[in-house]
Amino acid sequence: MILSALIFIALTLLTQIGGVIFILTLLVGRWLLPATWHGWQRTAATTIIFVFLYQTLSATAVPALAAAGGRVPLPCYAEAGRPFAAGSRLYCVLNRNYVDAQLVALLTDLSRAVDRAYPGTVTLYLDGNFPFVDGFPLLPHLSHNDGRKLDLAYYYARSDGSYLPGDLRSSIGYWAFEQPGAGDKPSCTGRSLLSLRWDLGFLQPFYPNRPLEPARTAAALRWLADQGQKFGIERIFIEPYLATRLGVSSPLLGFQGCRAARHDDHIHIQVKP
Repeated sequence: MILSALIFIALTLLTQIGGVIFILTLLVGRWLLPATWHGWQRTAATTIIFVFLYQTLSATAVPALAAAGGRVPLPCYAEAGRPFAAGSRLYCVLNRNYVDAQLVALLTDLSRAVDRAYPGTVTLYLDGNFPFVDGFPLLPHLSHNDGRKLDLAYYYARSDGSYLPGDLRSSIGYWAFEQPGAGDKPSCTGRSLLSLRWDLGFLQPFYPNRPLEPARTAAALRWLADQGQKFGIERIFIEPYLATRLGVSSPLLGFQGCRAARHDDHIHIQVKP
């Protein structure tokens, strides 16, 4: 019972719908599986039932119900005329790609604009929101809880400066931080114990040498600050030293504060209700 409760909590925090589907799986298992199955047989069968139900409901019932509440899933893969994709398939699998329809339109136009300026560019998104319920936490974020927030990955280059389409520095797009240079002003010095501003220094040596591609990243940032207003964009979070380095300024560009996660590994945007 305790193990089942822990699994329910973990799946709910990770995917929002996983806990409910886990309970449904147990009910189906009681009806479907032979009473003589125990140990690895029942565990394997239960896992198969869960995966089937999770995939089926995530592709059918969840999008329909989410749309009734005003959230739609971002497409996971780039297509002709829509050059954006999930930075990791994981965001789609875990149902973290649900957003307000305004953000779908915004990301579509943004990706097209950057691709027109720099043909062959694929814009990657990271965490959005869960399908249901305003206020439900999308851990570890503080504010991704109402469908109006979305994180965008930076564009990256090879060590020789040539663009790497569809590639990130880290497998999930987060935590591979840019670092202030000699001429940059760091955003924060020191860190409170209550802060979520992780430096994760022990991870940094493991990431590949993929410098930020400045032309595309600056173009995207300028578009967000300018054309993005047509889609109701009200806030863009990026580390101030990076905005200065990229030569972009706007009243919409903001700093999230020293107690929130760093934003020199991604761009955070949010739109008006």
